[in-house]
Amino acid sequence: GMVPWHATSGMNGAIMILPRDGLKDAKGNDLVYDRAYYVGEQDFYVPRDAEGNYKKYESQGDAYTDVLEVMNTLTPSHIVFNGAVGALTGDNALKANVGEKVLILHSQANRDTRPHLIGGHGDYVWATGKF
Repeated sequence: GMVPWHATSGMNGAIMILPRDGLKDAKGNDLVYDRAYYVGEQDFYVPRDAEGNYKKYESQGDAYTDVLEVMNTLTPSHIVFNGAVGALTGDNALKANVGEKVLILHSQANRDTRPHLIGGHGDYVWATGKF
């Protein structure tokens, strides 16, 4: 259908609406942060021709039937963060200074995925956006 096709064409994102009185810990204390980052994870389903090369189309609409066929495999041909390969590396890396508190919002419209912070750096996690 049209909604999944839009989502797998990059037409999705996230809106975060914080509680009126801000984020709180389990004891009701304010949770503050110095930086906030958005990480949008995107799957693309690009059809291939008989030789295994990615197909090209005159318009997005011309690709519709072939894209739906690839989507039905539930195996993306490409997975990117924030819209492009390397969007969060090098000069674009998410940076913070030692001691800063960072709020990270992760969004993935197609599959159930979760970022993995290595080393126990996450103090609070709200699964599926439940503050």
